[in-house]
Order: sequence, then C-alpha cells, then structure tokens
Amino acid sequence: MICSLNKTTPSLQKPEKKEMEAFVQRAQRYRPFAGSMAGAFDLFFSSATLVLPEQFWALSMQFRTAVLVPTMKVAVVLCLIMSVMLLIEKMSMGFVSLYAKIFRRKPEKIYKWEAVKEDEEQGSLAYPMVLVQVPMFNEKEVYKLSIGAVCNLAWPSDRLIIQVLDDSTEVITRDLVQKECEKWRRKGINIDYISRDNRNGYKAGALKEAMEISYVQICEYVTIFDADFQPDSDFLMKTVPFLIHNPEIGLVQARWKFVNADDCMMTRIQEMSLNYHFKVEQQSGSSTVSFFGFNGTAGVWRIAAINEAAGWKERTTVEDMDLAVRTTLLGWKFVYVGSVKVKSELPSTFKAYRFQQHRWSCGPANLFKKMALEILRAKKVSLQKKFYLIYNFFLARRIISHNVTFFFYCVVIPLSVFIPEVEIPRWGVVYIPTIITCLNALGTPSSIHLTFFWILFENVMSWHRCKAVFIGLTEAERVNEWIVTEKLGDMLKTKPLVNVVNKIRTKFWDRYNFSELGIGICLWMCASYDYAYRTDHYFVYIYPLSISFLIMGFGYVGAFIPK
Repeated sequence: MICSLNKTTPSLQKPEKKEMEAFVQRAQRYRPFAGSMAGAFDLFFSSATLVLPEQFWALSMQFRTAVLVPTMKVAVVLCLIMSVMLLIEKMSMGFVSLYAKIFRRKPEKIYKWEAVKEDEEQGSLAYPMVLVQVPMFNEKEVYKLSIGAVCNLAWPSDRLIIQVLDDSTEVITRDLVQKECEKWRRKGINIDYISRDNRNGYKAGALKEAMEISYVQICEYVTIFDADFQPDSDFLMKTVPFLIHNPEIGLVQARWKFVNADDCMMTRIQEMSLNYHFKVEQQSGSSTVSFFGFNGTAGVWRIAAINEAAGWKERTTVEDMDLAVRTTLLGWKFVYVGSVKVKSELPSTFKAYRFQQHRWSCGPANLFKKMALEILRAKKVSLQKKFYLIYNFFLARRIISHNVTFFFYCVVIPLSVFIPEVEIPRWGVVYIPTIITCLNALGTPSSIHLTFFWILFENVMSWHRCKAVFIGLTEAERVNEWIVTEKLGDMLKTKPLVNVVNKIRTKFWDRYNFSELGIGICLWMCASYDYAYRTDHYFVYIYPLSISFLIMGFGYVGAFIPK
C-alpha cells in the first residue's frame, strides 16, 4: 500500500512525491513490512487531513518552510562543529596518553620520589603526620570494609590520625559505625568518630568542620576515602613521597579499581567509561599542565594547599572539583599516579547511577558558571593553563560532549528523516562517532566486544547528563540536589539473586522511567518512517537506540534491589 502523498504530505514538491512513491514500491520488494509501515503512515496522515482544517495545514507548511527547516539546518551545522571539537579533544588526549605510555613518562621519572624510611635517631618521626578522612552517610553495607582498610594502612600508628565523618540519619547505622571505630581504637589505632546533627554542606560541610579540629594542625597531609573505597596497605607509602620531596605538588591522585565490574552489563559499561577517564583524561591532564579534576576520593592533599585555597566550599555539589580548580589557580601542581589502584564499588542500580550522573554533570556546569571569570582573572597561572581549564576541562568535556551526544544522535539525526531538505554529511554521522567510540573502547580492551552496547547506553544516559548540564548552567531547582549513591557491598554475594529479583519494586511510578519511554516511542516512529520512505539507512542505528530507551524506561537494566 502506497502513501497518498497528494493528501498527506503537501510540503513535498512533485518530483519528491514521485521519487518517494517509486522508492516505496521498491521497498515493498526489498524491505520486509516497508509497505505495511507506509500504509500505516498513510492512514494516520489521511485521518489527520480529514480531521484538521485546511488552514492548519497551510500554517504548518509555512511554519515548516520558514522555521523548522532553517532551524534543523542550523542545528546540523552546530552539532557538526561540536562533533569536530570533541573529536580534536579526544584525539589530543589520546596522543598525550599514548606518548606517556610509549616513552614511560611515569610520575616517578618526572618528579623526585624516595621511599620513606624510619630513621634510627628519629624513629617514626621520619614519617610526616597524615590525616585520613572517611566521610559516610547511611553506609550500612560498606562501613566495615572502608574502616578496616584505612586502619590497616602501613604507616606508623603514632603518625596517623583517622577521622570517620558519619552524617548518617539512621540511628542503627550510627551505632554500628561507632562500635566499629571503638573496636579499632582498642587495637591501638588513633581513630576518631565524628558525627553531626545536620547535613549542612553535605560532604563538603563534613570535611570542612573536620579540618577545623585542633589536632589537624599537626598534620601535613590529608587523604580522603569515600565509604566504599578500600585502599591497599601500601597506599600512603606509594603516594606521600611525591608530596614530601616535591614542595610544588598539592595533590596526588590514585586510580579507581572496581570490585563489582562483572555484576551486570551496566557495571561493565561503567567500567569502560571510567577506565577511559583515568587512563586518558587524568593522565593527559597530569602530563600536559599538571592539572586534572580531583575525584573526591583516593587522593592525598597537602593541607597547606587546601588552606591557601580557603578550604572546602559548599557552593556546588562537586566540592572536590571546586577545590582542585581554586588550588591550581594558586600555582599548585597535581600528579596522577595510575599505578596505584584503590578498590571501589560501581552503582549497581539504574536509579543510583542516574542520581550519580546528575550530580557529576550538573555540578561541573554550575561550577563553570561560577568560576569562569575567576579563571580568566587568575594571575598565578599561564594563559595555556587558563585555556586548558576553560576550553578542554569545562567546555569540551563537561558541556559540549553531553550536548552533542544527546542533541545530535538522539534528536537531530532521528528528526532529519522527516525533512528531506536537511542533509547530514556521512563523515559527521559515521566517521567521527566511530573514531570517538574506538578511542573510548581502547581504555578497556577486555570489554571491547561490548562497544555497541556501550554506545547505546551512553546515548540514553546523555539525556540525563544534558538535562543536568542545563540545570547547572541555569541554577534551576535540582542544582544542589545531593543523593548519596547507594552502595551494596557484599549484599548481592550473600543474598541469592533470585530472591532479590522476586522483590522488585512494585510501585508503578517507581518501576518505570517515563521520560525514557516517551523518547523511545518517538525514536521508534522516526526509525519506522526512515525504514518505509528514506534511503539513508538511519533506521539501522535508530531502531536499536529506540529499543535501548524502552528497555531502560521499563527498568530492565542494572540490578534489582529490595527496599
């Protein structure tokens, strides 16, 4: 059945109508169900033509010609420009990381590094005083793991102070954490349990108040571990020497290693993205301008650098990045040590991952808005570092990347199937995304066979990240939302998965993600129209993308955890 184009698509010129009719006839022979789809669209448009008045169609055609087509053409140009910018950024970071790997540009070769040894005369006084902070909030599943790991750090006990900063609102959890601290204190560990009766400033507020305690003044360095992080016993032995022997270094950042990467497809995909972040983004920043964003955990700070930068601030939900930017503007250098890995946990539920990604996308955009002028006015850093901060660190990676991923691949390309006047060059649709995808996939060679699923998952998540970026830039309602990422610890190992699945959340609005469902349905319509009428074969990409949105919309992604 061929669409009656004279009635249903008055915007098409006669040659276009004949061309489409001929293509639909060919499609009936070579594409299964293409004729049926064309018939369905014909029926829909025919019904709409009968119901809606002719004035509506006349106005819609004028709107299409005067507004829609020019807007789509401008959107294509902007998306192509952003794609090229992102490609250049990805390739430049890749080349820097490759150079550092080939020529073995390890931190130990660039900076002075000597192991700390106990002196016969000074004894343990040869070791500097180190403060260890473990902020947590209702971390019932993982508090034992993190406290046990930091208490087993290989460092003289009289030169180490551990602070457990517990903002838990659950009384039972507070009691458990406090008892765990008391257990280690009886073993001779200098551990201090600190709790607040409020959550002012969230994590930044807890860290800020803890740094004001009198005994912190005798400490030279501070290391921070979130509640799900488990450093190896030699962590301080490998990282602190960089700070001891290089007075210009303000931060030493270690790499994250994931204990639950194999739990499900979603955690495998997260591992791919984060491995790229550490192996390429952090490595390239450390190698070029001695700067990268502090990851908020698994890093060692020089306390003098924190104090000079006016300490922790609570103005955004990325207090770690805020401190890092303010510190580097004062001339301090950062070192990334990828050989030191700290075990941590990835979000296993889609809901927890969404909240985490909202914070990680909204916070940087909001911080960029607050600090752009401050970066430009900074007097202690070079123009090169200012450019790096403004363009590479903020614009390219944290604003452009999220926008181009969602608008180009989830909006512009799918909608272009309805507008024949809009043409997108093959290099923008195929070559650029292919190169970018390959660069990301190389960060985790063992998961390279999951690249296709990684593309689809990241495109779906780009909807949440893009939305979060605009919230951060406009300081909308959720700009300061802080929901602690749910950690499971050994829950899935100790409880059979079948029991967990049987306790799937039953509330309708809890189970389904309606925005993903709506986008998935729209994309399915775009793919079907392209399949029935167009020759560009966009449906090969849009159909899987639509299915991905629908799968994640129905909640069939990640682990299902009972409340």
